[in-house]
Amino acid sequence: MAKKPKNKGKFRQKLINKYRLVVLNEDTFEEKLSFKLTRLNVFIFGSLFSILLIVGTIFLIAFTQLREYIPGYSSTQLKRNATQLIYKADSLQQVLEVNNLYIQKVRDLLTGEISEVQFDKDSVLQSIQYDKDSINLNPSEADLEFRLDVERADRYSIFNEATKSADVVFFAPVVGTLTDGYNLKTKHFAVDIAVEMGTPVKSVADGTVIFAAWTSETGHVVIVKHSGGFMSVYKHNTAIHKEQGDLVKSGEVIASAGNTGEFSTGPHLHFELWNEGYPVNPVNYIDFE
Repeated sequence: MAKKPKNKGKFRQKLINKYRLVVLNEDTFEEKLSFKLTRLNVFIFGSLFSILLIVGTIFLIAFTQLREYIPGYSSTQLKRNATQLIYKADSLQQVLEVNNLYIQKVRDLLTGEISEVQFDKDSVLQSIQYDKDSINLNPSEADLEFRLDVERADRYSIFNEATKSADVVFFAPVVGTLTDGYNLKTKHFAVDIAVEMGTPVKSVADGTVIFAAWTSETGHVVIVKHSGGFMSVYKHNTAIHKEQGDLVKSGEVIASAGNTGEFSTGPHLHFELWNEGYPVNPVNYIDFE
């Protein structure tokens, strides 16, 4: 029968040897407390205490505000603010894209521009079943003459004056001195009326506000849609008093005249009048003096 190593037996015996820890009064040597301990118990309790201390410290740092004082950890408030700013930036970007698209559509509407639709005419013709020999697709002389007449009419009618509608009566948006008139050659499709800063700008007729916003070139702009296919445009205002979608009455204040925008040269109102997508001379409809 093999004998156990003596060193191993001695080490195990040292672990289980009992010791007594005594707390004495230094003056009277009176025994206050006493504990019976072994090396094994001390090692086990010391290890458990160390593990609990480490785990408690980790939880204290990870789930309390104390982690903000440790290098490498960011503030909770800073993270919250950064998250809110990200959401706001994303929302503002979406609003900006929608506004840019809306402004482009309004600009196309005011200038009468129509986007062309591109398609493959060959594929359309191929989808139609017909006898090529029995059908003549060449236009006749009358057809060619009619096409030329339509092209001339479309080409030279873009800046024609619209007829005055008997159902709409216009009033002056402001009263002042005309400093620049309606001119087709210079593409100034408006009249400029010099007024004092902050002069109330009134709607020329009943209608609906379809645009009320700021632009870098023309400052605060208001566009009102009226009956009869008319639209009135008010630019370079210092303030806007209506919002998109508001219903306005004739003579109701919608803005305050000013000097905003890159194209403005002084306090005045830049007023445009459009009918069915074409600019018209406001002087033919309104007495500004």
